[in-house]
Amino acid sequence: MGVRTWIDSWPVYRQLKGTDPLGRGAAAKSARSARLTPRTASADRVVKSVCPYCAVGCGQNVYVEGGRVTQIEGDPDSPVSRGRLCPKGSASLQLTTGDAREHYVLHRRPYGTEWQRLDLDRAMDMIADRVIEARRAGWQWEVDRARTRRTLGFASLGGATLDNEENYLIKKLFTALGAIQIENQARI
Repeated sequence: MGVRTWIDSWPVYRQLKGTDPLGRGAAAKSARSARLTPRTASADRVVKSVCPYCAVGCGQNVYVEGGRVTQIEGDPDSPVSRGRLCPKGSASLQLTTGDAREHYVLHRRPYGTEWQRLDLDRAMDMIADRVIEARRAGWQWEVDRARTRRTLGFASLGGATLDNEENYLIKKLFTALGAIQIENQARI
């Protein structure tokens, strides 16, 4: 590499002599960074979503390639976040593809001291059985001779990341099951 070639490749020289005097574009690029392509360039489609971490509801663009999530970024069209994400939202790709993601449920039996792994289907069956039993054991047809048709055997406490549609469905489900203690953490 000659001296002239070396000087021409020097970012400060390119910044002063080129069309990028503030050093925000071409002057700041190295040859290697000029060859790089964005992680989102190979995506088949972009799916609009909402960040799952808090009640703010920042918009996200989820980039999907071959049926697999490859990148998650802030949605510039979102009136809430205008394309910005906090550190938690920026790391939400790990929810779908991270090595630490669990694909099973940990369960500790009553009075047990050890956790055991259960597959999701088994865990869902256990939850359904317990809801049915709690409903059966705590069902009240009437209270003080007033018809109630309810149960105090279980309750629902929703999280702050649930959107309106999810809250609506949860309210409908628990009301149909006879529960009257239905609340959302976002209002507490």
